[in-house]
Amino acid sequence: MYETIAKTWATTRNGWPGTLLGWLGSPRDEDDDDRGMSPGRIPHAERRLLALVALGFALILIWWWWDRGPEVKVVPVSIGSAAAVVYATGVVEPVNWAKVTAPSRKRIVEICKCEGEPVKKGQVLVRLDDDEEQAVLSEFESRLTRLKEDAARLETLVKRNSVSRVTLDDKLTQVREYEARVAMQKDRISDLALKSPLDGIVMRRIGEVGEIAGIGERDTLLWVGEPKPLKIIAEVNEDDILKVAPDQRVLLRHEGHEGAPLPATVERITPKGDPESKTFRVHLNLPDDTPLKVGMSVEANIVVAEVQDALIVPAEAISSGHVFKLTGSRVTRVPVEVGIRGTDRVEVKGALAAGDLIVSPPVAALQDGDNVRPIRADEVSR
Repeated sequence: MYETIAKTWATTRNGWPGTLLGWLGSPRDEDDDDRGMSPGRIPHAERRLLALVALGFALILIWWWWDRGPEVKVVPVSIGSAAAVVYATGVVEPVNWAKVTAPSRKRIVEICKCEGEPVKKGQVLVRLDDDEEQAVLSEFESRLTRLKEDAARLETLVKRNSVSRVTLDDKLTQVREYEARVAMQKDRISDLALKSPLDGIVMRRIGEVGEIAGIGERDTLLWVGEPKPLKIIAEVNEDDILKVAPDQRVLLRHEGHEGAPLPATVERITPKGDPESKTFRVHLNLPDDTPLKVGMSVEANIVVAEVQDALIVPAEAISSGHVFKLTGSRVTRVPVEVGIRGTDRVEVKGALAAGDLIVSPPVAALQDGDNVRPIRADEVSR
């Protein structure tokens, strides 16, 4: 038996590097004394013992490094509110307002410099060139005057039985026709004097004297409206519109506003959607003290569901309906039921309590019972 061990040791020893053999030494050197020692050297037995201790320590270190697990971020489960929201974008508009647009392509001869000023309903704001219409009116009025004179002479002749009553009736018909033409032409001229459609302020003016006023949707000359109250016209995707209902709370964000989101409420939903953009128009009421101004673009989060005093975890902590709960240095896979899902936080129900530490986000290949090296997410942020 001892011979077999000696042969195995010799065979193994022959395959070791020279440095290690120098550390362990040969079984018996010529300079060794009777106790197996060479002058100035550590005895063979002690050298072997030290080598085995070093090897064992190295193995323990390797095992500890491998078994300590991956580094993960952990966050505490918290108690709070969760909300499911529908995202939309919109534009601030007055509740009562109107556009002032030219009825036909005409040159602007007068336009008020009243941007930001109050105006009354019926007040003339823009005058368009009406020279052509005035000329036609003069022609119609001259023709009408002549027809009335002819009708008066015929009426005298009818009384004398010099002409038939039919001739007079024909002439009177022509008089009434030109009276209608004159009235219609006066209306055309009046339409070229663009008036304020309501009491309010001129919110914006586009156009200068001498320019040609267009008749397209983008050719509005003036916007007139009441400064308060305001509303938002928001566009909601048709996939989300069934979740939206009147009186729901809305949180608004604008890049120019710092601080908490601004409040609004859902007023009504347009019955017909736009099949091209696949959106529905939703009207949102704003409070009178809102800092938003007409024309601003905002992002709206319509709160369609909300819960208070719920267990809240980051959405990224949930993987396949489970979270990894930290117990000591090991993780336990805990099944959870997801409730209201917000943008980055969700409500959960399961074997969790406020203050429990969970992995967020879980690393790849993490398994139930694995050792981990936890790092608090708040510590990482600092």
